[in-house]
Amino acid sequence: MYNSNKSHWKKRRFLFFPFILAMVFGTGALIMFLWNAILPSLVHVSEINYWQSLGLLVLCRILFGGFRFGGRGGYYGPQGWREKYKNMSEEEKAALKAKWKERCGSWREGS
Repeated sequence: MYNSNKSHWKKRRFLFFPFILAMVFGTGALIMFLWNAILPSLVHVSEINYWQSLGLLVLCRILFGGFRFGGRGGYYGPQGWREKYKNMSEEEKAALKAKWKERCGSWREGS
């Protein structure tokens, strides 16, 4: 039987790599534009060229974002946490609540 989803993906698969490249180079151009439009007059730094903006993009991804391809490791999302919580025993639920109360409860005491 004809599977239109797989056929559609095979037709469009060759566009994936050029799309990713266009996004990276477009982001580099956006970073250069924003840097040169805002920072020199605001904090008196020099303007950057396109290749410096790409280097800045890579540096920021390494320092702050990492290079995650695919899913986000341990992230469950709202539905995933709900399912995980439903499958816990009462002792595990109490321990989790105590852990989060210890971790986040002190901000309420100060306000």
